[in-house]
Amino acid sequence: MLAVRLSEGQVQVEQTRRPRRPKGHALIRVTLAGICNTDLELLRGYYGFAGRPGHEFVGVVEEADSPAWLGRRVVGEINLACGNCPTCAQGLGRHCPTRSVLGIVRHPGAFAEYLTLPEENLLPVPSALPDDEAVFCEPVAAACEIHEQLGKLQGQRVAVLGDGKLGLLIAQVLQVGGAQVHLFGRHPEKIAIAERLGVQPAATGLFDVTVDATGSAAGLSQAVSMTRPRGRVVMKSTVAERVQLDMAPVIVNEISLIGSRCGRFAPALRLLASRKIDVRSMIADRYPLSAAPQAFARAAERGCLKVLLEPLLEY
Repeated sequence: MLAVRLSEGQVQVEQTRRPRRPKGHALIRVTLAGICNTDLELLRGYYGFAGRPGHEFVGVVEEADSPAWLGRRVVGEINLACGNCPTCAQGLGRHCPTRSVLGIVRHPGAFAEYLTLPEENLLPVPSALPDDEAVFCEPVAAACEIHEQLGKLQGQRVAVLGDGKLGLLIAQVLQVGGAQVHLFGRHPEKIAIAERLGVQPAATGLFDVTVDATGSAAGLSQAVSMTRPRGRVVMKSTVAERVQLDMAPVIVNEISLIGSRCGRFAPALRLLASRKIDVRSMIADRYPLSAAPQAFARAAERGCLKVLLEPLLEY
């Protein structure tokens, strides 16, 4: 099969063996995959990564232990937990200390014609939800995770820093959830996507909650400076470079710093199926898998939103 490999800052496309399906896993033919900022950071050296990336995907199950999965369109939770440790027993498999992570930690990712995942990680895609929208399930789940961690933000004043892919999704998800969201960014055409759903432009003053989705090392300091005493800062940026932060204002103002990562897919699928958020307007381009180097270059362009890889697309 055709697959993408990142190594030493280079994007390569290679022919490799189709994966064998372990017991309890499904073999999935990938129909669509999305490049996110984490993939770009992996290319720049985040986690010292070398291997096959990709964790945003839609696919069709071709082999499985359970016949009920065969032929079904699916998305899949990206964390592969052990299922036996105290963390897993608390329902926190996303934080299992021995977990592997699709396309990030010890499990080959979705930028290939085929991948494997445990059947328990799979969720069926609603028939009315097209691949172009279902492929956003993982980043929408990451946005929904903020609600799971902070609870309802009804009426609270929230700042989202960054009008990139994740920032736009977070702004929309929190706005739908009842927060008074202000989006800070540099691209009016991108901010307009969120404004159509009621998200407000940048504003002055301090915020109850500030979300750093800048994807830059400087974003966290900016977020802290914009948050009221005893407010909360949600940290969504993953960057390869070291982040420096003056802790004095955090301590003096008793600001809570909250790391926020993956979310559960089921709420994200329901939200996508409701059509209450706009993801189609975020698709900037699509490429065949064979043109992955060009796709990564396009995704890294300043101001670019979602770039999709489509294994069956002709180049």
